[in-house]
Amino acid sequence: MLHGGFGTGTQAERAYHWDSEADARHFLVAYPDGIMRAWNAGSCCGEPQRTNADDVGFITAMVGAIGQEIPIDRARVYATGMSNGAMMALRLGCQTDTFAAIAPVAGTLLTDCSRARPTSVLQIHGTADDRVPYHGGPGKAFSADGTARVDGPSVESVNATWRGIDGCGQPDSTTTGDVTTQTAGCADGRTVELISVAGAGHQWPGGEPSPLAQRLGNIPAPSTALNATDTIWQFFAPNHR
Repeated sequence: MLHGGFGTGTQAERAYHWDSEADARHFLVAYPDGIMRAWNAGSCCGEPQRTNADDVGFITAMVGAIGQEIPIDRARVYATGMSNGAMMALRLGCQTDTFAAIAPVAGTLLTDCSRARPTSVLQIHGTADDRVPYHGGPGKAFSADGTARVDGPSVESVNATWRGIDGCGQPDSTTTGDVTTQTAGCADGRTVELISVAGAGHQWPGGEPSPLAQRLGNIPAPSTALNATDTIWQFFAPNHR
């Protein structure tokens, strides 16, 4: 579980309810910390991007280190993340063969993905996200100095990229309330899915509100139309390398 920019592993553990999900479903969850609260996801973000930190290598090594301490099924390792962490999860999907599935929340693709191996992908994104806009292009700055600004492809474009990588058919779409789900069946039993939450901003749906983010970043409280954590685990669980 990769925290967002300005976040930490501890903050992600507190906000996104993965501990209770892991206890109920019997899996292990790890919350790494990025350098100076950020990840090098390609053209973003912060100090790791400026210094070209090898966060792909770090997270891959972390999975290996955990596997030496605790028995894990190396065919069932997954990456999810929020915002900058979502961008990092996408980079991991593009540039490693460690992960059986990835699930970026409120992120976009900011790195080379031309050599990606097929991987199941679930994207979750609010249609009213003004930091990582649903339709792509530059979003509002995260920081007062205006430097933390994301400019990437649209959510639909990223989804189409992964459908191409995975050899998928055209997606089927269903809508329930504010939640629209596009699901494409792909080669070798993989799935590429996009869940759009109407009116939701830059947030982890179903997560804990952050008074600090609301006050300093004018970021709205998370939508309650979807439990992103439970939805992501249900997507991850059947996928294996």
